[in-house]
Amino acid sequence: MTQGHKQGRFISVEGVDGAGKSTHLAWLAEHLRAQGIPLLLTREPGGTKVGEYLRELLLREGMQLDTEALLMFAARSEHLASVIRPALARGEWVLCDRFSDATYAYQGGGRGLALERFAALENWVQGEGAARIEPELTLLFDVPLEVSQARMANGRVLDRFEREALDFHARVRAAYLERAAAAPARIRVIDANRPLEVIQAELAGLLAGLGWIGRTAA
Repeated sequence: MTQGHKQGRFISVEGVDGAGKSTHLAWLAEHLRAQGIPLLLTREPGGTKVGEYLRELLLREGMQLDTEALLMFAARSEHLASVIRPALARGEWVLCDRFSDATYAYQGGGRGLALERFAALENWVQGEGAARIEPELTLLFDVPLEVSQARMANGRVLDRFEREALDFHARVRAAYLERAAAAPARIRVIDANRPLEVIQAELAGLLAGLGWIGRTAA
């Protein structure tokens, strides 16, 4: 669903663990707010009381793989109904730390669950046709696996996804890049193995090139 200007815009931020996504997300939020854009910053799984509870379960507790995927979509259903759809209707921009592309990458690519199941769940949760809601723009921050692994080995406490073996993260990255290749107009791959100022300049240029900021700030 392409959101009109008066309905706000929906941007998601994706990437493998250790790609620096959180750093870039914080900068992007600050950059957009500096343009006078009403912005809602949220995350998946999470974003609601129910979603945050499910997030703790998903990141800390082992479970059956089908259960894991279903809980991701359950959290997303609550998130869309309670937070994202109302914000867009108010004319706010939504900047979301992960969305459905992450489910394809982690539960599909990483876990190896059947992708056709996700398509059915996606239609149920996100809607179909004109009622469908998905990000207009997805920024996929990508780094080589050796870089992401080195960044995670910094002494912080890792969640159960971050603790997965290297081949799991390789499959996640491959699934992300495959998803991006299938939807190049929406998913923009950002080389995150560069200096911050270079990446930030690219992000600012991308938004300006789309004409979004000019129309919103004018």
